[in-house]
Amino acid sequence: MANIIPVNEFRNPALDIYARTPEVQLLRYREPKPGIFIAESPKVIERALDAGYEPISFLMEPQHVESQGKELLKRCPDVPVYVTEPKVLNELTGFSLTRGMLCAMNRKPLPAVKKVCKNAKRIAVLENVVNPTNVGAIVRSAAALGMDGILFTSGCSNPLYRRSVRVSMGTIFQIPWTIMDAGDWPGPGMDKLRSLGFTTAAMALCDDSLNIEDKRLLSEEKLAVILGTEGDGLAAGTIAACDFTVRIPMSHGVDSLNVAAASAVAFWQLRKQL
Repeated sequence: MANIIPVNEFRNPALDIYARTPEVQLLRYREPKPGIFIAESPKVIERALDAGYEPISFLMEPQHVESQGKELLKRCPDVPVYVTEPKVLNELTGFSLTRGMLCAMNRKPLPAVKKVCKNAKRIAVLENVVNPTNVGAIVRSAAALGMDGILFTSGCSNPLYRRSVRVSMGTIFQIPWTIMDAGDWPGPGMDKLRSLGFTTAAMALCDDSLNIEDKRLLSEEKLAVILGTEGDGLAAGTIAACDFTVRIPMSHGVDSLNVAAASAVAFWQLRKQL
């Protein structure tokens, strides 16, 4: 039976991690151990549970206890379930929640790059992508369009920030990923990819870029697709260190795509053909 706890006051300390703790503090909540994150919506929470993430507490509207949240709560009978009205939830978050349900969860230790890349044929590498919405959208495309894993540089927005998880629709829990240590990119990180057998392809607007349909790219057994930060794109040093530079052909005088849109095109075109 679910452990239901009614909460009617916005200032209730039980709601601190949902309302009054910034993302960065959640990330560092239990240093040196991994911190916590907030998952939003039944589908996202379900995918996190399926991936083995441990819930700390739930927060939801009362009607969801016996509807959308019922099966989730059966899986977590001893976890506190804070219930409150939509007005309080909106006050907590500043916006209308997706299906009125949140879950605070423990993070896991990050795996090594080698583990993420094990048996992978296609890897996405994100260099300093700082917008959580873009991170979530790229993760969703990577999971859906044939990438076997994702590597984030330390300058990226954390992929378990609430907006990133929400935009990814929980697909961050369905694909292997890790964050490289500060200072590991591009030097040691690029060397590690090569030692694991990957050819590196920088998505960049350079005069000598290959067309993304070039057969040399499609024939590579193991390929790392590298995407850069919003606006400036990849660093010059990263581009220089890559085996290939790749461009998506444009029309109507358009010079580039948003990094999330570009990622979807690149992942689909460069996926490993079966």
